[in-house]
Amino acid sequence: MVRVYIPATLAMLQRFVADRSMHALSGTAFAVTPTLRESYADGDDDELAEVALREAALASLRLLAGEGTGTDGDLPLRRAVLVADVEGVTIRPDLDDAVVRLAGPIDMADVIAAYLDNAAAEPAVTAAIEVVDLADFGDEDAELTVGDAQDHDLAWYATQELPFLLELL
Repeated sequence: MVRVYIPATLAMLQRFVADRSMHALSGTAFAVTPTLRESYADGDDDELAEVALREAALASLRLLAGEGTGTDGDLPLRRAVLVADVEGVTIRPDLDDAVVRLAGPIDMADVIAAYLDNAAAEPAVTAAIEVVDLADFGDEDAELTVGDAQDHDLAWYATQELPFLLELL
């Protein structure tokens, strides 16, 4: 089993709760890979897991940018990451140090937690969505804006809390 961090959006989480399974976009997730371990001289498993979580949160920001605003019943713009233990993971160091490819869909039973932004992060996330592509191309102001969103810690939720959490949004 490999612990993976799957980037998502609130709309994706709604579908996940309804269907009880989900395909990660392009099968992409993040994990503590051998390449990630090699790229950090120091850092225990918890610290490296935090790096993988942050990478998944950044990918969630990109998913939000792809969805656009005002879709899916005007859900709040918040990053989301599912944490799951799965089999059938292929390491993809050609894409980045923490990137893995999932063999198939994630079932609700595989998910052990979810991380989501709280309401206080929404202004920073909204601003970052507008400039995330520019940040990828090295625009310093855009990188700072994305960094502001990444500075917000994601809140942890147990899997069984997801239906109730999504209803309250």
